[in-house]
Amino acid sequence: MIVLVAPQSNDRRRETGRHSLVAVAHVRLMVLMLLFGFANLTIIGKLGYLAISAEPATTRDAAAALVPLRGDIVDRNGQPLARTIDAWSIGIQPRNIIGDKMELAQKLAEVMPEQDAGAYYRMLNSESRFVYLKKRAMPELVAAVNALGNPGIIFAREPERLYPQSSLAAQAIGYVNADRQGVRGMERVLDERLTADATRGQPVALSIDARVQGALDSELTRAMVAYKAAGAAGIVLDVHTGEVLAMSSLPTFNPNKVMSGDGGMNNMTQSRYELGSAFKPIAMAAAIDSGVVTDMSRRFDATQPLPIGRFKIKDDHAMNRWLNIPETLIHSSNIATARIADLMGRERLEAMFRKMGFDTAPDIEIEKARPLWPTNWGRSTTMTTAYGHGIAVTPLHLASAYAALVNGGIWRPATMLKVAPAHAPTGRRVISEATSARMRQLLRLIVTDGTGKKAEAPGYRVGGKTGTAEKPGVGGYSKHVNVSTFAAAFPMDAPRYVVIAMLDSSQRVEANSFQTTAAYTAAPVVSRVISRTGTLLGVQPSLTRDVDLSELTPLIWHAPGEKTGQVE
Repeated sequence: MIVLVAPQSNDRRRETGRHSLVAVAHVRLMVLMLLFGFANLTIIGKLGYLAISAEPATTRDAAAALVPLRGDIVDRNGQPLARTIDAWSIGIQPRNIIGDKMELAQKLAEVMPEQDAGAYYRMLNSESRFVYLKKRAMPELVAAVNALGNPGIIFAREPERLYPQSSLAAQAIGYVNADRQGVRGMERVLDERLTADATRGQPVALSIDARVQGALDSELTRAMVAYKAAGAAGIVLDVHTGEVLAMSSLPTFNPNKVMSGDGGMNNMTQSRYELGSAFKPIAMAAAIDSGVVTDMSRRFDATQPLPIGRFKIKDDHAMNRWLNIPETLIHSSNIATARIADLMGRERLEAMFRKMGFDTAPDIEIEKARPLWPTNWGRSTTMTTAYGHGIAVTPLHLASAYAALVNGGIWRPATMLKVAPAHAPTGRRVISEATSARMRQLLRLIVTDGTGKKAEAPGYRVGGKTGTAEKPGVGGYSKHVNVSTFAAAFPMDAPRYVVIAMLDSSQRVEANSFQTTAAYTAAPVVSRVISRTGTLLGVQPSLTRDVDLSELTPLIWHAPGEKTGQVE
């Protein structure tokens, strides 16, 4: 039997075709969804791994967050000296670097050229879990490194300590370590205060005046380079409060980039020197205050060297005659000073040195060193220490002593912190007001007629004393290497500030007329510092005001042809 099958219509064939296409599309869609799901699982797995292994982005940042932010340090006028900023840091996780490490190292060297590709390649292959590439990175650099697109490079915002004035007063201000703890200077002294919750928002004002500090740094650096000196130090000190307006120690360093070996001793507070003839006014003040010297015209024999034991005390520029009190200082006579000290005796001179604090470390907050105090106070020690030999102190000791010589006789401790008005420490009386007034006259006379002429700053009525001491070394004192100091105060009719400049081991060069004594090295520095900072400190120059020297100038005798203002 034959069965007849009716042919399919065109519509039926089209329907069957559509079902086949839909089935194929479903299969393709299922495969695509499976691939997409697998890709998502891979990405999620990678992110999970990174989240687990990304120690610097979790524990490191969390630990940093636990360290309290550090308060600012400012100068007496509010100028920032040390600040905590929110800075970018760039780091790598070597284990998470993807791709060709050498290629990445070359790209890093292009955007951060301070190191070459080899250095970056070693970092990328480090065994450490995290390596810093850059701290305190600028936003532009962060964007450039981020554009490299490697997941092993990470970025973080971290608090960083910034010293916006760079090396300004570096030894005095100090710096912090990697854990943002103060390790030197006022950063160390103020560590607890700068991180305390109650005071963290309030900046701490130092006594430093950044403008005066800049001038002192500049002039000391200029002299140190010109004279080829090994080091230098200087200070500007308020004679009524003990505030340090400026303190310099050279060579210096940049606390933003402390390298191994940086941050050496602060020469003002930690280095001890025999300061030579700068001691003579202190010995003279002791003689006047104790009543040993009552008449400025009293004369002492300086006609020839003074024998003492196996040695002889000599004058560098001998007058070869009897000298009265003003002449003893303006000609800087070791012989006459030693005779006055011998007449005064050990007890009275030693008592004066102790009252000035020469037997203890300088009184200041930052790092300091004890002086080298004589172990045997015999007659020779009494005579030589009167002109600054046989006793070694810091320049800060000398600054505080000179402040007492001119401020009315009150010794006060030095401080790096700003003192509020009417809150200066009481201090202790070391000489009478009358003796202080006499010392102002004598110190002024040394500048107008004596060894300190090159320290004069027109209009500022400078008074002070040179001090040149041979530097001790192996086998004794060097005849060719010395420490030169000028200790000054101004204005001498109403003293407000002490200025000290010290040069260590200056060379004989044209800039100092081939002389390394204080008159040719340290004294000119003091002159320039006072000229630059006097008005900043509120001292108005005057060519009509001055200390009354009419009582003393007639006592100064000059032989025919005798040169005045000899230098020691």
